[in-house]
Amino acid sequence: MGLPRTAHTSRPWRIHEIAGDFRVEDVWALPTPGGPDDFPHLVRQIANVAGGGAAVSSPVYRLLFAIRWKLGELFGWDKEDTGTGARVQTLRDRLPADLREGPQDAGTRSGPFTPLYQLHDEWAAEMANRTVHAVMHIGWVPDRAGGHRGQMAVLVKPNGLLGAVYMAAIKPFRYLGVYPALLRAIGRTWEANAGERSAG
Repeated sequence: MGLPRTAHTSRPWRIHEIAGDFRVEDVWALPTPGGPDDFPHLVRQIANVAGGGAAVSSPVYRLLFAIRWKLGELFGWDKEDTGTGARVQTLRDRLPADLREGPQDAGTRSGPFTPLYQLHDEWAAEMANRTVHAVMHIGWVPDRAGGHRGQMAVLVKPNGLLGAVYMAAIKPFRYLGVYPALLRAIGRTWEANAGERSAG
């Protein structure tokens, strides 16, 4: 379910002090009900599902990503010299000492996203290419049933006119094809892994 930007901006996330010059593009409630200690399970799952893993079975989702990667190859959007540490400075350089020295789990890499930090209720990762510098932020928030659930925000800094045009062009595809399939896959996988979470 889509949420207003304030669902992200009103919470005391640490990402605000690191990516304050990024625009909050999308905020989503994740279908991942759980307890206060289930957040690490969600972070591991996001690495598999959001990274384009087999859990996302939608042919539309897969087609859209295949087209995107082909366009990126044709126009050079995803070359190494367009990413973090090349075209843009990595946000890791902005991390305060307590976040930089916190636990870093290489297993939480999600597709093109590289982890920045992880806390008990917050995880962030970044990616960059010729069109945009983006952050995927996952939080663990109280729900109305007395439990918790995941919340995903996407923050972006478009790269000039190209980036602005690109973000506007892909918006309908994100809302019609990408996010619905991604959220369904996250929900299915979360349910399927309920036994693993309850086992500790």
